[in-house]
Amino acid sequence: MSLLIKGGLVVDPSQRLEELRDLLVDKGKIVAVEPPGQIPDEGRQIISAPGLVVAPGLIDMHAHLREPGEEYKETIASGTQAALQGGFTGVAAMPNTKPVNDTAAVTRLILNQAKEAGKARVYPVGAVSVGSKGEALSEYGDLKAAGAVALTDDGHPVSSSMLMRRAMEYARTFDLPIISHCEDLELRADGVMHEGRISLQLGLKGIPGAAEEVMVYRDLTLAALTGARLHIAHVSTGGSVAIIRLAKAMGLPVTAESAPHYFSLTDAAVLGYDTNAKVNPPLRTDMDLASIKEALRDGTLDAIACDHAPHSSLEKEVEFTAAAFGLIGLETSLGLTLKLVHGGDLTLMQAIAALSTNPARILGVEGGALAVGAAADLTLIDLHREWTVDASAFASRSRNCPFHGWPLKGKAVMTIVGGKVVWEE
Repeated sequence: MSLLIKGGLVVDPSQRLEELRDLLVDKGKIVAVEPPGQIPDEGRQIISAPGLVVAPGLIDMHAHLREPGEEYKETIASGTQAALQGGFTGVAAMPNTKPVNDTAAVTRLILNQAKEAGKARVYPVGAVSVGSKGEALSEYGDLKAAGAVALTDDGHPVSSSMLMRRAMEYARTFDLPIISHCEDLELRADGVMHEGRISLQLGLKGIPGAAEEVMVYRDLTLAALTGARLHIAHVSTGGSVAIIRLAKAMGLPVTAESAPHYFSLTDAAVLGYDTNAKVNPPLRTDMDLASIKEALRDGTLDAIACDHAPHSSLEKEVEFTAAAFGLIGLETSLGLTLKLVHGGDLTLMQAIAALSTNPARILGVEGGALAVGAAADLTLIDLHREWTVDASAFASRSRNCPFHGWPLKGKAVMTIVGGKVVWEE
């Protein structure tokens, strides 16, 4: 049976469309988008959407689903259920699993597990180097043929400039973007939070912003040399923003993302030694936070990605210096982004573009649009739904969330994948 979504505010950045429309779905595709009342109701499943935003399905281009190897933290089934409840119809799975996704066999396993789960779509990202060790390149052709959509050693920087150059040249052959984890390990050393006044106050070793920025500059220079498509992951500093802005002005084929915690929290969140606020790159300063917001507003940063990094209590309920880096974000990302909309920092169109249209474009996957013929992946959002973050109620297997107890306004209330309602509140 076809599905008719009636009376919602259709927001599609790919068409610059933000109007009340009825939207008809059949056989997993969008078949009509018309002014209200022009599509007959007869013989169709009706979803009444007045007061709701109808957006292209959100796509998170940076998540750690932990399967295979660390299923006690997250599985593909639990992670994709968390995605659905956060409004995400698709998730790009980072390769730092156990074993690392550096072969076609691991890529196929991830896709098979996602198919069996039958929840959000999963887009595997292959490793730049074998074992993400930064020593030898993975077989990019095999990875792409198996279903990988991009390449990264996320969780580890590619420290060798020559290896990164070769990776970019090789990736360009297969039209795969390189997603760069920009971090100079010597500058980072054994730091555990941002280097600044608060790290001194807490007696914790710091990580300077330069540890990120010098690698951003290096990789942009290599992208200029090779012509490869480069995407900078989890941008956290104003210095990185300035470098990326300059690179874009020069016409380099670079895109970049930040995460909600970098425009919602500063290093002050670490006060009290809260290990849920221990992330990599670390939470930065008020000035960096303001730079991230501005970069999202002016398009220097293309995407908002969760960097969903689940850890169990075994890794988090320990001394701060011993705790793992990372927080979970699939179920809070939309609400935190909508704070920027309600606060006037972003338009609704800009927010949906950063959460859906641009990730689809960067990864080269279907989605991110509501045009006739597009895949019927949709997120219905109540902009005015007030709710309180309750990490204990999350679908994720992990609870490492620094936003527990936060009041938020705006929430996904229905997620549709391939024309089927797979989650609704």
